[in-house]
Amino acid sequence: MIKITNLRMTYRSAGTSHAAVRDVSIDIPEGHFFTLLGPSGCGKTTILRCVAGLEEPDSGEILIGGEPVFSSQENIYVSPNYRRIGMVFQSYAIWPHMTVFDNVAFPLRHKRPRPGRAEIADKVRTALDLVQLGGLEDRPAPFLSGGQQQRLALARALVAEPRVLLLDEPLSNLDAKLREEMRLELRELVKRLNITTLFVTHEQIEALTMSDMIAVMNEGEIVQRGAPAQIYRDPNAIFVANFVGKTNFLKAKIVTGSDAGLAGVMTLETPIGMLSCRPNPAARDGDAVTITVRPENIELAHEGLSGTAGNTVQGEVEDVVFLGNMSDCTVKVSGETIRVQLHPSQAPLRGDAVTLRFPVEHCFVIPGSQA
Repeated sequence: MIKITNLRMTYRSAGTSHAAVRDVSIDIPEGHFFTLLGPSGCGKTTILRCVAGLEEPDSGEILIGGEPVFSSQENIYVSPNYRRIGMVFQSYAIWPHMTVFDNVAFPLRHKRPRPGRAEIADKVRTALDLVQLGGLEDRPAPFLSGGQQQRLALARALVAEPRVLLLDEPLSNLDAKLREEMRLELRELVKRLNITTLFVTHEQIEALTMSDMIAVMNEGEIVQRGAPAQIYRDPNAIFVANFVGKTNFLKAKIVTGSDAGLAGVMTLETPIGMLSCRPNPAARDGDAVTITVRPENIELAHEGLSGTAGNTVQGEVEDVVFLGNMSDCTVKVSGETIRVQLHPSQAPLRGDAVTLRFPVEHCFVIPGSQA
């Protein structure tokens, strides 16, 4: 439904230039929820604005529904109002001097050919019912809560039955509890409507819980793309592992195992001792690499288990922070700080000597050494 090929976009001002997007290619199938995830300034919003027609790229091609809306080679640029898109901005951009009804009706009243009054009223009511704002047609927009304003912006984006929906961090202005509720509501709605969605966010929880596919961006490029579980469990770069969730990094050197195959293991020398990890085909014996393991995957070994057992190390608990559903523990192991997340009933006390176990299946080798 959305196909982006070799997209480049450079911002220029006062004799300087910044390459915001560098040869990005994306293919989003119909009905998929695709997320661009990355830190501020990585180019994700620029891509969204290029798809919307709010920015004209330097080069590349953008197709929506198989139709080119931008092509540098064919000299094509379709203005935003002819792209049949719906967009929800970070600030919602609702008009405070209008009622709920008039906000939603606005795109229809400026559509060509313009629908009749009865058709507009029917489409507005349908859109408001979709987002659970039915009955609030006459309410002034500023009198809505934050969550209701977000729904209003979504209804306005959907009322003209767009081919694709573009979402620019639409949940960032909501409080934590409402943001969690709206994540579920928004995902359920777009799936029910089977509308192709391009979503931009810097919040990894939003990306993981809402997306069919995620593209992690940094400095104008896509570093890794894949399903949420793949991105989280099997990062291909230190940047991805560090940006998507909390993790532990250990500098390491491969001793053996580069030819072990996917079913084997690699043995690595680390500051906390020898560890066995899942193999990485891109790494070779003797390479300096980085091991990453998520805090929730490190186990507190049972009392009496020897520190010489496979992938077990001895450490001392420096701190324990109660987080409700878990306890976040900081453990010092041979001068290295290891984060461990445990169920509160399993949490040790500060100062306790503990044995940690690193399950082989959760230890990943990433080529390159962490800075």
